[in-house]
Amino acid sequence: MTKPLLLVLSLACALSAPVQAADTAAYLDPKLPVEARINDLMSRLTLDEKIALVHANGLFRSGGVPRLGIPYLWTDDGPQGVREEVGLNSWNPTGQTDDFATAVPPGSALAATWDPAVTEACGRLIGQEACARGKHVILGPGVNIVRTPLGGRTYDYYGEDPWLAGRLAVGYIRGMQDEGTVACVKHFAVNNQEVERGRIDVDVDERTLREIYLPAFEASVKEGGALAVMGAYNKLWGEHCCQNAFLLNQVLKKEWGFKGGVISDWGGTHDTREAVTKGLDLEMGTWGRGYDDNYLGRAFRDGVKDGTYPMALLDDKVRRDLRMLFATGAVDGRRPGSINTKAHQAVALRAAEEAAVLLKNDGGLLPVDPAHVRTVAVIGQNAVRTFAAGVNSAGVKAFHESTILEGIVTRAHGTMNIVYSEGYRQPTIRRISEHDAAGVRKTEVVEASPAEAKDLSDRAVQAAQSADLVLLVGGLTHQPHNDDEGTDREGIALPSQQSELIGRVLAANPHTVVILVDGSPVAMDPWISHVPAVVQAWYGGSEAGTALAAVLFGDVNPSGKLPVTFPRSIEQTPAFQGGPRAYPGVDGTVHYSEGLLVGYRWYDAKGIEPLFPFGFGLSYTTFAYKNLRVSAAGPAAATVECDVTNTGPRAGAEVVQLYVEPPHLSVPRPPRELKAFARVELAPGETRTVRLELTPRSFAYYAVPVHAWTVEAGDYGIVVGSSSRDIRLRGSCPVASARAD
Repeated sequence: MTKPLLLVLSLACALSAPVQAADTAAYLDPKLPVEARINDLMSRLTLDEKIALVHANGLFRSGGVPRLGIPYLWTDDGPQGVREEVGLNSWNPTGQTDDFATAVPPGSALAATWDPAVTEACGRLIGQEACARGKHVILGPGVNIVRTPLGGRTYDYYGEDPWLAGRLAVGYIRGMQDEGTVACVKHFAVNNQEVERGRIDVDVDERTLREIYLPAFEASVKEGGALAVMGAYNKLWGEHCCQNAFLLNQVLKKEWGFKGGVISDWGGTHDTREAVTKGLDLEMGTWGRGYDDNYLGRAFRDGVKDGTYPMALLDDKVRRDLRMLFATGAVDGRRPGSINTKAHQAVALRAAEEAAVLLKNDGGLLPVDPAHVRTVAVIGQNAVRTFAAGVNSAGVKAFHESTILEGIVTRAHGTMNIVYSEGYRQPTIRRISEHDAAGVRKTEVVEASPAEAKDLSDRAVQAAQSADLVLLVGGLTHQPHNDDEGTDREGIALPSQQSELIGRVLAANPHTVVILVDGSPVAMDPWISHVPAVVQAWYGGSEAGTALAAVLFGDVNPSGKLPVTFPRSIEQTPAFQGGPRAYPGVDGTVHYSEGLLVGYRWYDAKGIEPLFPFGFGLSYTTFAYKNLRVSAAGPAAATVECDVTNTGPRAGAEVVQLYVEPPHLSVPRPPRELKAFARVELAPGETRTVRLELTPRSFAYYAVPVHAWTVEAGDYGIVVGSSSRDIRLRGSCPVASARAD
């Protein structure tokens, strides 16, 4: 080990160990309340030390007061696992061998589980690994609503419905913060596209903002207890979100009572006065300036000195940032954490298994029956790819990532012949520039030549002809314009002539299962009418191949439900209808002309039949719903119960979904909205009663003139089903007028 490295390690150890004064200072006493400790520490800090706590002094590092033994605050990317180490002042990986982590499925896949217990387990896993890696704050989860399937980070978010996203985020945050790692909810707010994300100004009416785009953040703060929120790159109503008075001061801190720190996205801070006065607490990633020249650096310090900014503003920011540090145990000595344990692997496996959505299964082609299938042709480059590392800020250097081909071969146990053909070649990336402020590099994409593509397709057809069953693995990758941060997709068609390949393979062997590995909806016409079985596998994390094989062979009964509507074409989608003004924007502004009608709300209101509706997902068994019972639990609240029976031959899990249908009121409302759900596991023939609770907020809309959630009196429809379009039971509930704040 070199002497400079020893010096760095020694300094790091010094900054991570509390100072032991003879009369132990109050801020070092773990028996005292946190606020009392922070008050004591605040009284000891100099102006320069306070300023050092509100801006970065490394790419992912801030703060640190060596004189008082206060360690640095270390942040890191990690919505699907703790990111590999990069340089202190560089995006380049350090090449260490001790920075591996477990990769869990990304947001869209976790959302498909409809299981807050799974997201809580994933949050706990990442929190434990963050402790082991010395990270205090993990930059996730991402809870932005999917407005258009073209959004480059659709894979990173929890779908198109605010209630679903909020329930899953609360679980994730609680799990992570229970392990002594702070969750940083992002990107606040309306970060619904990657095109021009650093400058696009979002024009959205306040009611839509409150009802669609903010509730998941609100739940994350109020119920999840998130101690950090990351501002978005884009603008809202002319102000950058990292320095937006309405979002940060009014809504987040005043209305929701948020006590933690607002962290800028990397490169998301643009002005000292705006950042100081409009709610930013910790400036990170301001590129091309020395750290002391950050907007919350020297200029802020000088402004406090000359009276431009009151000391109280600085003190509030410091207190918020210190709450994050104290919550992790950093001052007292953190728990050791653990990485890639058997328990972690089991969590990653369970998440990937529950995420798989069975979209079609005509004739019971699935599960695979080894007694009747001798030769299986696995076709498609995505069957042998790994995906965890290739997602910019969400990337993970996984210890192991099982590919789909590996999973199938292992599960087959040598009882079948498995042949593999590449079939198509996804575009490859060539890096052509340095990283931008967010760590994203510009690239160019290289496609297979027409001759190469034809040869790959011909070989796949030959493999299909020789097999009893074809498992064709298609989908997307984390490449530019293809489920990638920094770029949006240019359409929803499958890339690399995959649709043409599917048609050729089906003609050669009708016993074909199409498996889609991606993070967002893809078009399936015209082949969807001819293929007997389709599985939406998503990006599956470390245990992707093992999990999918368990689903394909019936060891696990698929129970995933779509968290986003799958359209037949991009022309069906709501944002498309408004033309370029509605997406991707004109003259620097994007207008949310569809208003409240996001996702399934749009399809229901317009009477459009999508390819697959929100909440859809099949099983290897069947479920019957009976005996809907609705009872009032207050003037504007209700308890809803129904009996669900597994009427098929296999054990399985069903996600029971409750939607509320408003009567004709004084304001327009979507036809129905998800307001409760529950996942229930049932043995064959078993019946269980599912109980769902509705609160005044379940019936409310946001009344802008009075700035309040308001319930109008009337008879509200209570519908329960297996998806937003598969309604099994109907009832109603009389509701009195009320406030629902």
